[in-house]
Amino acid sequence: MRSNRRRLLLLLISVLLLAATAVFFREIRQPETPIGRFEHRALDKAARSPPIAVRPDMAAPPSLAPMPGSLRLIEIPKLELASQFLRMWRMSGSNICSALREAGIEMSEWKAASMRNRSYECYFQRIYERDEIRPLSSTFVKVRGNETGDILEIRAKIIGPKTDAEGRLDPAVLRIFEIIVKQACWRDFEDTLASIQNLRDVESERFGAYLSFTREAGSENNFNFALGLKATSDPQMRTRTYFSTDRWLAAANPPMVPRTSDQPIARNDGAGSSHDPRSSLACG
Repeated sequence: MRSNRRRLLLLLISVLLLAATAVFFREIRQPETPIGRFEHRALDKAARSPPIAVRPDMAAPPSLAPMPGSLRLIEIPKLELASQFLRMWRMSGSNICSALREAGIEMSEWKAASMRNRSYECYFQRIYERDEIRPLSSTFVKVRGNETGDILEIRAKIIGPKTDAEGRLDPAVLRIFEIIVKQACWRDFEDTLASIQNLRDVESERFGAYLSFTREAGSENNFNFALGLKATSDPQMRTRTYFSTDRWLAAANPPMVPRTSDQPIARNDGAGSSHDPRSSLACG
């Protein structure tokens, strides 16, 4: 019985192998598989189907406008913002000279100190009394800066000033210092005007600026005045460097402004013309 079962099992295995071999060879001979026929039918159906309408909200987004060539990754610092972070002159040298002239002080025009000198200045000098050697009573004021109109320092010297019965400085001379301090818009220095009026020495250095009014050594009746910038701390130096126009490149494509026939051409001669942005800055 066991031998018969073995023969039947071997016969069954042989038949299954022959059947599998026959199916394999038949599939090889067929030129197109069922998958291929399915793909052809799907493509043919797609070709016959009507086109699908595109919804308005699914339309392609409009193309972006071209970026202008003059865009910058970092904007150039604006002068009107500099005073919020840095002690600076709020007006040009030409403007402060004009302010002194408008107050009746005969300051000279803001101009180059000499033909070969790039420094600019305006000054006032009046000698009230002198001997054969030197002035005995005089007032001298100088505003010194550069060709772009930046003020570097303001100095003054008074010799033998007139005073009243209480030893206070003549109001006409005191007016010079009042205008300088107030035009600078540094209100923390306005309290020094009382010392100047009473001809008392005062020296003050506050947040990157200095003011001094001192009696000249060796003379009881000569006084020197100075007002200027002095950025000493690292934060002040870094801030001043950031707002310095010398550190920034000019715009590659500056905007062209149409000019009418009666409109003058803007000049940058350091003379503090009306287009200087510092002329419109008010004390804040």
